[in-house]
Amino acid sequence: MKQLVFCILFLFLISINAQNNPSQTTVVDFERITARVTPDMSEKSITGQLTIDFKILQDTDMVFLDAKNMTITTTDRAFTVAALEDRIRIQGDLQQGQTYTVNFGYTVTPKQTVYFVNDQGKSQVWTQGQGKYTSYWLPSIDDINDKIEFDLSIIAPSSYTVVANGKLIEKKHIGETEKNLQWQFDMQHPMSSYLVAFAIGDFAVKNTNSTSGVPLAMYYNTSDEAKADATYRYTKRIFDFLETTIDIPYPWQNYKQVPVKDFLYAGMENTGTTLFADSFVVDDIGFFDRNYVNVNAHELAHQWFGNLVTASSGEHHWLHEGFATYYALLAERDIFGEDYYYYKLYESAEQLKALSDRGKGQKLVNPKASSLTYYQKGAWALHILNERVGEEAFNRAVKTYLFKHQYGNVTTDDFMTQVELASGQDLTQFKKDWLQQSAFQDSAALASLRKSDFMQRYFELVALRRTPITSKAKKLRRQFTISDDYLGQEAVYQLNGVPLGETLSLYYSAFDSQNIYTRQAIALSLEAVPQALVPLFTTLLDDKSYVTQEQALLKLWLTYSSSSSDEASKARQEILDKMDGIFGFSDGNIRTLWLALALASPNYNESKKPEFYTELKKYTAPKEPFQLRQNAFQYLFQTQLFDEQSIRNLIQASVHHNWRFRESSRNLLNELLKDPTWKTLVNQITVSLSPKEQEYVQRIKNTE
Repeated sequence: MKQLVFCILFLFLISINAQNNPSQTTVVDFERITARVTPDMSEKSITGQLTIDFKILQDTDMVFLDAKNMTITTTDRAFTVAALEDRIRIQGDLQQGQTYTVNFGYTVTPKQTVYFVNDQGKSQVWTQGQGKYTSYWLPSIDDINDKIEFDLSIIAPSSYTVVANGKLIEKKHIGETEKNLQWQFDMQHPMSSYLVAFAIGDFAVKNTNSTSGVPLAMYYNTSDEAKADATYRYTKRIFDFLETTIDIPYPWQNYKQVPVKDFLYAGMENTGTTLFADSFVVDDIGFFDRNYVNVNAHELAHQWFGNLVTASSGEHHWLHEGFATYYALLAERDIFGEDYYYYKLYESAEQLKALSDRGKGQKLVNPKASSLTYYQKGAWALHILNERVGEEAFNRAVKTYLFKHQYGNVTTDDFMTQVELASGQDLTQFKKDWLQQSAFQDSAALASLRKSDFMQRYFELVALRRTPITSKAKKLRRQFTISDDYLGQEAVYQLNGVPLGETLSLYYSAFDSQNIYTRQAIALSLEAVPQALVPLFTTLLDDKSYVTQEQALLKLWLTYSSSSSDEASKARQEILDKMDGIFGFSDGNIRTLWLALALASPNYNESKKPEFYTELKKYTAPKEPFQLRQNAFQYLFQTQLFDEQSIRNLIQASVHHNWRFRESSRNLLNELLKDPTWKTLVNQITVSLSPKEQEYVQRIKNTE
């Protein structure tokens, strides 16, 4: 009897599990999810009310939604709704061919996917559901093959702006006090759940329309109004270029872009609503070094490649990233020219070849391939394919592929079939070489690059690297007169390590070129500034590049600090005075460096050094962008000026949600703990830390 009960229970559990795996798509089709979501910024929790429309494909008594650690607050009398550990079960008499609607409420404190951050003392909330993580805050379907129409309503304090997928159809006050607003958004087409998103913050917006009439909304933090034009430069041009080149109308109602604080990646192509790292918010000077153009184009291209047509599994993920990378590069070619296009291809080819030469190359259709493979090798495959079949056939194939599979899921074969049909070619060998071969096809890549006259000149210049300076001086000098960004840089790098007596006149020519990237190469390549070049090197402080300014400031300060003469001290003071007040990128690359140098400079503004120290410590606070905090932590470490508050901030950073920042902070904390003084301080303050911080500190102690 016990065996019979066990078998029945075992079969019942199998039945339940079967409902929760990808085969559930054969049982139920979730067509629409209407969600009313209220984030609690103080509790970092979500309260939601859902209406779900679904069609039953096979008779069943239960269906499931993916939902992590949720609590059901209200239920629909027509169904039994229950929250399990990682899903929500909906029970009832569900008959094939019938469409049902279920309503229920829930609460959850998401462990990930929704991020509540402190932005200069104000709250900011944003989501990042890439992969299958939306179910941490919104009951949905993690399977990317199940596409659903999501209509969100987000409730937030009236002082904030809310951005989400779809068209804003209503904004109204909630409650008698009118402290909150409900922002109601409407989507017209289905999408995979990982593309559902919202952002809440202190945002303003610039609005325009594409040539085809699509509304384009470009958001920015209200404190960054002066940077909005530079940040979104070329946005309309990129949109028009992609829509024209792809030749399939933009598939969603509108397009919005929102920079958010402490984002996990460069950007995320949520349907019609790209979120991106606010480190790309730049002014006119920052634009030359760290602009948003590539990320802008990449995430927009995803609206077709990934959002309109979605890979059916990880094996075909390159259909997202390879296409987005390739079409972004095409858009940049339209803006920056052919030389830029081929040089970027060359850079990625060098990376792929190095990986391949180490025996670590990967197939493009490997479901566990690296980003370098999916993005850059995928882009290279499309570049070669375009050359092989011709641009007309390639474009026709892409258009047919998108049109045929719109709002659906695809495989690599779906795309390749259209290319073969459009071109009339057998592409079996191409598939072997570029899709199924682990090694990078560097010979084919080189042959393609050599079709560019610019790359031919570049390769000729690179070939001179081992040539004595006396034999190539004229050719190097010529690069400084034609003012080519890449050729000038290469020529400068070939001067590095050669005795100054043989290169001085060439450096003069490089400085005189007035090419911002050629001059930047001088700043980057010289480890120490020769005395004969100090006057010219000082002019780099005025270049319209924060990278160049940072390098020039540091290396000139080191040059003057190597001497204790009054003249050197005066010169050091002059460059510090000149660079005082320049912040640089949003990570404060110049300001944090300046503060560290000012603190380390004897006899420099001694009365103000307490203010300098206070400012540097201030940049370690959680309300600051993590990139700025990271710089401040590094300079406090180098100057040995940590105190209790900055140590607390470092411990907080060691449990930060951004893994790169978190690991950097942990490494720094580990170094500090080697000093008994700091270790004692950490032990003393542990009791006053948050539970999460205490847990991490205890973990460190246990590993000692």
